[in-house]
Amino acid sequence: MSNIRGRNTSPEMMVRRIVHGMGFRYRLHVRELPGKPDLVLPRLKKIIEVYGCFWHQHEGCIDSHIPKSRVDYWRPKLVKNVERGKLNQAKLAAIGWEILTVWECELRDLEQTRKRIRSFLQSVARATA
Repeated sequence: MSNIRGRNTSPEMMVRRIVHGMGFRYRLHVRELPGKPDLVLPRLKKIIEVYGCFWHQHEGCIDSHIPKSRVDYWRPKLVKNVERGKLNQAKLAAIGWEILTVWECELRDLEQTRKRIRSFLQSVARATA
């Protein structure tokens, strides 16, 4: 468990490379915002969250299983993660932030993820231009 990181994970680094490669600049893990979101684009008022399928229990994903051992430990822990994520996203939306969630399993198809991120980020970029 001590080797599990909350920041600078491989999936997060992949998304950061994609966003940076598109020419967008962002802030990381902004403490002033609920949940310290992964990538914050303040000028666009947009946030990209990179969720691990196991830790945030991605519905329908094979990686979102609950371990067979110590179920009484894991189930409440994972349910709490999901609830906290939903609450933080609701708080962010309430104060005017638009949020894109990128799941770890989606990064298997980088081109599709790139298109999704581009569409999300450029939707406001065109509106403000």
